Amino acid sequence: MNFLAHGWLARGGSDDFLYGNLIADGVKGADLSSWSAEQASGIRHHRRVDAFVDGHPVVSAVLERSPRRQRRYAGIALDLVWDHFAARSLASDERHWLVARCYRVLARRPAPARLAAMMPVLVEQDWLNRYADFAFTCRAIAGIGRRLSGPNRLAELVPWLEEDYERLARDFERLWPAVNDALGIASPQDRVTRP
Repeated sequence: MNFLAHGWLARGGSDDFLYGNLIADGVKGADLSSWSAEQASGIRHHRRVDAFVDGHPVVSAVLERSPRRQRRYAGIALDLVWDHFAARSLASDERHWLVARCYRVLARRPAPARLAAMMPVLVEQDWLNRYADFAFTCRAIAGIGRRLSGPNRLAELVPWLEEDYERLARDFERLWPAVNDALGIASPQDRVTRP
């Protein structure tokens, strides 16, 4: 899961809890004492979500059918693909409300150094809404691959992602309710009560 899915899964908490979820990938280590209690709770929540998703049988099956040469990088691409499907599963008004809240939260606090340069671009270019467009999601995947050393294995995954799109959509339909259920969260298909 990436920013949008983590935002959805954390939407019921405080702004500090949401912020912790959104920036958790930029925070390394177990010592969270430099973060407020709510931010640290959000970081831990994000990590629990990632552990649940990474260990889910649906994800294992998807990784098993991914191209062997790029399999090491497939998990990174899947995080963005899951955000694409999350964006498509949310009603437009729910997604716009959630994205506006995420952007507001990110604008009030600096991101950790690992994410500091990316966050303003994410907001300015409206990535969280644009994940609903699969072509944009694929460009974002390739863009991440350009920042990694060596050949762009993420860009090499894009043809497979495009070819496997319908199966990935069905995989998400099994994975997303399981994530929401495991965390005791209403699924996007349910009515949302906005905090």
